[in-house]
Amino acid sequence: MLRLTPILLAVIYGLVMYRLSVWRTHRALDQQSTELADARLRQLTDRMAAALGITHIPVYIYEVDPVNGLAAPDGRIFITRGFYRKYRSGEVSDAELASVIAHELGHVALGHAKKRMIDFSGQNALRTALMLIIGRFVPFVGPWIANVLTSLLAARLSRSDEYEADEYAAALLTKSGIGIAPQKSLFRKLEDLTQARSGMAPAWLMSHPKTEERIAALDRLEAKWDSPKG
Repeated sequence: MLRLTPILLAVIYGLVMYRLSVWRTHRALDQQSTELADARLRQLTDRMAAALGITHIPVYIYEVDPVNGLAAPDGRIFITRGFYRKYRSGEVSDAELASVIAHELGHVALGHAKKRMIDFSGQNALRTALMLIIGRFVPFVGPWIANVLTSLLAARLSRSDEYEADEYAAALLTKSGIGIAPQKSLFRKLEDLTQARSGMAPAWLMSHPKTEERIAALDRLEAKWDSPKG
């Protein structure tokens, strides 16, 4: 039992830190966001809502500069002010921004927020276990190896979520009559929009798949949908 105590403590710590993170995120979002009022975007979100059989998709502008979109655990979708500025300046189209909203809806619908709570606590437990095991054989660099291995696992889980949300968004955009083309065109712009160069880091170290891999996955999905059945 004593041997398991560090792992149990790590799980408890992970759960506590997750709940604290959720509380902080909710507080920041509540204090720094306003509901989306753009008429063109609302037309597209209304079309997606109709495709889902609901009356309204709760989309908000989060008053921060980085270009990003996020889904809150309570189901609200947020587009950052920085992303909205790109849309207002013409760098991003309304359909492309709608594809971001559809992607974040995928994270909500597929339960990724809840799954990440389990992943987060599990990763802390795994990190502690690896530190204990590897540390016996490699005393000085054991903790570093444990952190690297756990980070690789977390990145792989996150990439899996992104592919699933991409697929959900593609299906919703197609059903809404918006199509997948805006989703692909936005992917090609993302690195410049976010001022990130994902190619400088190995793909397996990134929390998001590489752009060309995401587009290739959508191409395969389209081909599958277009292929004759039976």
